[in-house]
Parts: sequence; C-alpha cells; structure tokens
Amino acid sequence: MQELAERVAVITGAASGIGRGIAEAAAAKQMRLVLADIEPKTLDAAADALRAAGAEVAAVPTDVSDAGAVTRLGEAALDHFGAVHLVCNNAGVLVAGSLWENSLDELRWSVDVNLWGVIHGIRTFVPILLEQGGEGHIVNTASMAGLTAAPYLDIYNATKHAVVALSETLHKELAMLESGVGVSVVCPGLIQTRIMESARNQPGTGDRDPDARTLSEGGNFITGFLSAGIDDGWPPSRVADAIFDAVAAQRFYVIPAQEPVKAGLYQRLDELREERNPALPGIFSEPS
Repeated sequence: MQELAERVAVITGAASGIGRGIAEAAAAKQMRLVLADIEPKTLDAAADALRAAGAEVAAVPTDVSDAGAVTRLGEAALDHFGAVHLVCNNAGVLVAGSLWENSLDELRWSVDVNLWGVIHGIRTFVPILLEQGGEGHIVNTASMAGLTAAPYLDIYNATKHAVVALSETLHKELAMLESGVGVSVVCPGLIQTRIMESARNQPGTGDRDPDARTLSEGGNFITGFLSAGIDDGWPPSRVADAIFDAVAAQRFYVIPAQEPVKAGLYQRLDELREERNPALPGIFSEPS
C-alpha cells in the first residue's frame, strides 16, 4: 500500500512498546487508528495522547487469546470506521526458561497470546480484507526468536517460529488468490519494550512480583542477557519505520535487528545448508 492517509490501521498490543511505535507512525501518516490492548488504563492513555496529536482513534480493550474478543475487535473497527486496511497482529509475551521449569499455565498462556492471538487476528481480519477488495496488508510480529533458537527461550522460540510459518503460508495463499492483500512478518532484535515484564498480564498472578519467580541458572542467564540488551536496544520507532517501508514495498520479511543479533541467523542458515549440529551463537556467553 502506497497511500495510507485516511485508511484504517488495527494494532494489537498497541498501548506500549512496538505496538505504540506502530500507532505513532501510523498517526503521522494520517491513518485512522483502532488500538487494542489488554491493559485498559495504558490503552486509554495511549489513545488520549494520539488524539491530542490530532489522530482519529478508537480504543478497544482486547485479550487476543480470546477468539470472541478479537471478533469483537473487528466488529468495533468496522463500526467506527467502516473499513480496515492495515492489521498489525503485534501483541506478545515472553516466558523465559526451559520447558520443564515453566508451569503448564505459563506455557499455555504463551501459546494462547503469541500464537493463538495471531491465529485469531488472521481468522477475523483476512475475510474482512478479502470481502472489501482492493489493497490491504497484514503484519504479524514474530521475533528474531522466530528465525533462530536461543537457549532457555523454549516456548517463546516455538511460538515465534510458528508465527513466521503461519505468515509465510498466508503470504503464499493470498498470492495464489491474486488478492490485493499483502503480508509481512516482523522479526525484531533487541528493542526497548516492556516484554520482560510480561508476567504483569498473566492471568491468575495478581500482584505477584515477577522477579520472585525461581528460574534455573540458564533461565536467569537468558533473562539477564535480554534485560540488558533491551535496556540498550533500539527504540520501537525503528521497528515501526521498517514495517511501513515493508508495507509500501510489499516486502514479506522485516528484520530490524542489530548485526550481532543477525549473525545468529546467518550462522543458523549455514548450519542448515551444511547439515551440521546447531551451535550457540557468538552473541551469547555460556552460563558460568
């Protein structure tokens, strides 16, 4: 899509981080916004700030793990603006640690948000885009964890690899249909977000201190590595700019990641081509 002014963008996980960055970039392009997030107060604050800057905004509290909630999000977008053109399935959470040190509730929650959230978004919005006809675009947020496999991110890696696979499949299906709907998958590197605070939105945790969770040495290693990298990471606006460049160019892969992070991807590609065993990427140090 080249012309974005007055078109409608639906963004999940829009209250903070990458989602907020996408919303701000979309507003700067004079798009009309439907913002969705599970945190109502933060969502309202983001919507108010964008309205104050002149954007047309509808804020819809949404739990993307709930199929009915995402269906209602689609209905709200059509009720407010009559159409949808850009859909960013962006909401995501991170649970660190090996499979056997995570509870089943944590694992299911990760799959429900990271994978089923994207599935619900595709099932809700692709039919709308196809029925409308004309141009449209789906943007699914994965991660570099969808292209590589860092240790002690077992369930996160699995869900993000699945998002990449779903997105690639959808891209091919829409091309076969000769539709005007494009697809992009976003695989960011280390970005300044609140993803390390994901537990704040996990059902049933109440006011539990996420730092009080007991992890193995490896789980603590990856948590410390990611926390430090995110603190020094790129701003979400850099991801948003890359997304809109890709939408304009109809480009599938969007990989706004630091070169040392991308090196892990290049290493994995070499391992696949040469059919050799996976090795720890150079960006990581072995836990002591």
